[in-house]
Amino acid sequence: MILEVALSLVFWLVALFGAIILHEYAHGLAAWRLGDPTAKLAGRLTLNPLAHIDLFGTILLPLMLFLIRSPFIIGWAKPVPINPVYFRRPYRDMMLVGLAGPAMNFSLALLGTAVRYPLERVLASAPPAVIAGPLALLAEFLAIFILLNIILALFNLIPFPPLDGSRVLAYFLPPRGRMLFHRLEPFGIIGIFLILILLQQTNILERLILPLARWLGLAF
Repeated sequence: MILEVALSLVFWLVALFGAIILHEYAHGLAAWRLGDPTAKLAGRLTLNPLAHIDLFGTILLPLMLFLIRSPFIIGWAKPVPINPVYFRRPYRDMMLVGLAGPAMNFSLALLGTAVRYPLERVLASAPPAVIAGPLALLAEFLAIFILLNIILALFNLIPFPPLDGSRVLAYFLPPRGRMLFHRLEPFGIIGIFLILILLQQTNILERLILPLARWLGLAF
């Protein structure tokens, strides 16, 4: 039982690390392609996990959510530095940079699904020794990886700063609305915790994710 819990924890943390690191890498890559070299010059345009890990958001918070058996696990890496001064159209380009992260997570979920479906077919016809072996563990990891990427994509699309959805909404807001968003930015961490509590209490995220997970054939 202890080994099973430990293995599950490793799967969740590894999947989360991969999802959020690639999420941040996508932000930096999009900004660089749009003319902003800040992330590249800061050494953040890399897949090296050490460049992106945030002690609280990447390790402590996900671990805490796992231990209290939260219906969802969320986390974040250190935000990639971006300087809108380099952009030709700052609000439009910030929107595109913001969308790059969730787009990466949705792409990873689709990739994981494309690998998992044929793997499930192999496992269905494989002998018991194989089912209990590495292929079954890979299928379990992929299920967690797919689910986490979907959760991260949807969570980050919430239009509240500093989440990516706020960059999208800011593009469509009038100047006064954009000023309000800028004023809310310093209180973003408080807002995120309030959103997490709201999601926990209302099960909104769970109601959105579980039907999608079942449709994808994921069992939790």
